[in-house]
Amino acid sequence: MDAAPPPHRTIIMRVPQIPENEVEFTAIRAQGAGGQNVNKVSNAVHLRFDIRTSSLPDTFKERLLALNDQRITKDGVVVIKAQAHRSLEKNREEALQRLQEMIASIAVTPRVRRATKPTRSSQVKRLDSKASRGRIKAARGKVLD
Repeated sequence: MDAAPPPHRTIIMRVPQIPENEVEFTAIRAQGAGGQNVNKVSNAVHLRFDIRTSSLPDTFKERLLALNDQRITKDGVVVIKAQAHRSLEKNREEALQRLQEMIASIAVTPRVRRATKPTRSSQVKRLDSKASRGRIKAARGKVLD
């Protein structure tokens, strides 16, 4: 029998490595300044990773698809553009690193929030401060002779 962990604990799952054959790289021209060389050399990289057809566990796929991230298309494809470095290989490595970081960010299961009630004394304090604030504001009115 497999016991479920307590809901108040944070669970960190092991982050799987992504096989190279599941990632598609496309060399594109980088934006920005670069002199004469910028128009000749394609040194930026588009990384495309299809979440639905990947070998990731189903829980990871569900969490990735549920992310509200502009890098994930409606079809479930992660598109990452890397152009910080001058070499194509370094941009490839950076794009892969960013993909790994995205997957690692969903490996942590968030804690389940437990609803709590405010204490009686905190309720009384709040109401007292509201009443005193109301008296201060009421005293700001026009003075009648």
